[in-house]
Amino acid sequence: MSVYLLVLFLALLLHDGKAILESQGCNSADAERAAEEAVEQINRDKTDGYILALNRLYDLSHTSNQETGSSVYNLTIDVLETQCHTISRKPWKQCEVRGIGDIPVYGECQVSVQVDAQVKLESYSCALREVAATAVVHVCPDCPTADNLNEPVIKETAKLSLQKFNKESRLANYFTLENITKASSQWVIGPAYFVEFTVLETVCSKETDVSELAHCPPMNCQFVSRISVT
Repeated sequence: MSVYLLVLFLALLLHDGKAILESQGCNSADAERAAEEAVEQINRDKTDGYILALNRLYDLSHTSNQETGSSVYNLTIDVLETQCHTISRKPWKQCEVRGIGDIPVYGECQVSVQVDAQVKLESYSCALREVAATAVVHVCPDCPTADNLNEPVIKETAKLSLQKFNKESRLANYFTLENITKASSQWVIGPAYFVEFTVLETVCSKETDVSELAHCPPMNCQFVSRISVT
């Protein structure tokens, strides 16, 4: 990614997750409502990853149905990834957008919604990508940069972090690793590694002997606890 795009991304962050409405027709209250509610419904549909925040609505077309009073909006919107995992189910306006030191992710969504008394998401397609590490380092040389989730050192970091989570947790049962969702590294005195991951509650008490933990399956029920750990 060019430095120009990174500067543009940083400029987008300054809007604190508020929608910027551009081009003719995008500045209507209905268009803003459609875009904001569309992102809310996209986040509710997501089962993994992180909640997205609406940053900019920059293309719009719509058709009206005179008989029903409804309209269909086709929107192109910029989104920014927040620090809230989809597990949290928080509204996107309550989530902080990832900064330059938090492996920032940006993208574009093509959205179709029907608007009348309510906004109904008809379809969507989003393309997301991380800001390139070289671009991040150019602007912030000391910031952490993304690492491969499959690197042995990342897996070991997640293992140690999971042990710490279970030790400090006040929950009754042992939790096992589900997915590593983010990984980054930073040179301080030496290399430092950071991970974000999700965990699942198992059938085993947290007092279970260490030698038996490998045989602790996740709970198989509708209300099993699933937690995002940072």
